[in-house]
Amino acid sequence: MLAALGVESPPTTRATYTLGELMDELVHPNPDVIAAEVHKRRERYTLGGCPAELTEMRSGQASIRSIAIESEDPALVIAAVHELGLSPLPNVSVPRGLKSLLRFGSERYAVIDVGTNSVKFHLGERDTDGHWRKIVDRAEVTRLGEGLHDTGRLNQEPMERTVGAIAAMVDEAAQAGVAATVAVGTAGLRIAPNSEDFITAVRARCGLAVEIISGDEEARLAYLGTRAGIGRTRGSLVVFETGGGSSQFTFGRGDEIDERFSVDVGAVRYTEEYGLDGTVSEEVLAEALGAIAADLGRLDDRETPDTLVAMGGAVTNLAAVKHGLAEYDADIVQGTVLDRTEIDRQIQLYRGRTSNDRRSVVGLQPQRADIILAGACIVRTVLDKLGNDSLTVSDRGLRHGLLVESFG
Repeated sequence: MLAALGVESPPTTRATYTLGELMDELVHPNPDVIAAEVHKRRERYTLGGCPAELTEMRSGQASIRSIAIESEDPALVIAAVHELGLSPLPNVSVPRGLKSLLRFGSERYAVIDVGTNSVKFHLGERDTDGHWRKIVDRAEVTRLGEGLHDTGRLNQEPMERTVGAIAAMVDEAAQAGVAATVAVGTAGLRIAPNSEDFITAVRARCGLAVEIISGDEEARLAYLGTRAGIGRTRGSLVVFETGGGSSQFTFGRGDEIDERFSVDVGAVRYTEEYGLDGTVSEEVLAEALGAIAADLGRLDDRETPDTLVAMGGAVTNLAAVKHGLAEYDADIVQGTVLDRTEIDRQIQLYRGRTSNDRRSVVGLQPQRADIILAGACIVRTVLDKLGNDSLTVSDRGLRHGLLVESFG
């Protein structure tokens, strides 16, 4: 709807403008402001005792929907949002929603991947053309799953460490001016019966909702992130990620996914079970490799893929050690080829050293010194199972797929 606005000038003269003309006068001189015709449609409901408004805003051919739930009692709002299954979605203001709808200006978003061994934090900036630029991409080893294999539960100290790390990341994202932050939890939180205690602690500390995703969903998001990083490939493609508590596998061709699954094969478990955090005899190493091979039985009797891509802390550290990177460089790690000879070399390198001695290996993150041997054994076993002589390392992963899925 257009309205006529009168602008008062000196007593002898009166100028009258239409709304469109006035907007031209106000907007065109300023490149940081745009004028847009926006149509809004509202529907009102009552949900869980809370007034709620479902709104659709449309501009041109694009539209966006939002829901607002209000109450003087915060608990009612939280319960209503949870019942609708909207807890994992970002909570954004109308102006930010309009900016996204109109693709106006660059916007920043953050994702947090809460794993069994580490918490990964990625902050990306999307420009008006939909391209992403990395602002922050790092991981903090918090060992959320420490002792999980022995007790069957998340223990208090690892939970407190991890909650603190997540709260610091949320603060960092806020300081960077992000429009929204989303977080997911993987194997450790899937397994632990008291994972809800952890999620509640995170929400109480920094207001962030952590969504526990299935192994299949984890594999799918990792595949998306990897495909975006490596570009087009020919023939069959297998993408796998090995973490502290599980490993995810996705089989496909190009953008098409044929199969995906997760198995409880993680570096933390085998490290604790076989004492792989210190010097290890050939006999114990063979025993651990045998157990890993048995647990990776779902890979038996499969055709060798044309391309095998691996991601996760184990392979990125193996790649950094191969290049002798005193300081981690994602651009060098991305696309690194690891063959059986190099992986076997590093397995023997770590087998004969204690955790403290491993920390002197150039390229190896000190926090991963105790679990790197188990991680290398898992990677080596995957090569054997699938019949590949080498693999390509991807520095991209779940967090990148989550970023595009949530905000792309």
